[in-house]
Amino acid sequence: MSLELEVGPLADLPPGTMALAEYGEYSIGVYNCDGHLYAIEDRCSHDDGPLCHGDWEVDECKVICPRHGASFDLRTGKALALPAYLPARTFPVRVEHGVVKVEVDS
Repeated sequence: MSLELEVGPLADLPPGTMALAEYGEYSIGVYNCDGHLYAIEDRCSHDDGPLCHGDWEVDECKVICPRHGASFDLRTGKALALPAYLPARTFPVRVEHGVVKVEVDS
């Protein structure tokens, strides 16, 4: 079973920006890469540190962990650079009536 987490208005998330949404015990980063929305858990698979507080590259659509420099593809969650080798969890994103929503497992 899944739930929809409302992130906020699409107008508040223009290309090149990111928003953090809280869900239960963890956060989800929602990124707008050139008009495409992607959601990834705010948890580095290397050491469980916060992932979405690091830099991210819009052109390559990847986020870089601020702790040890691991990077992840925002589209798939795939680890792109060590020390991470396991993927980060990603979530489906959609826009309904101008509101960004993330589908999460309950």
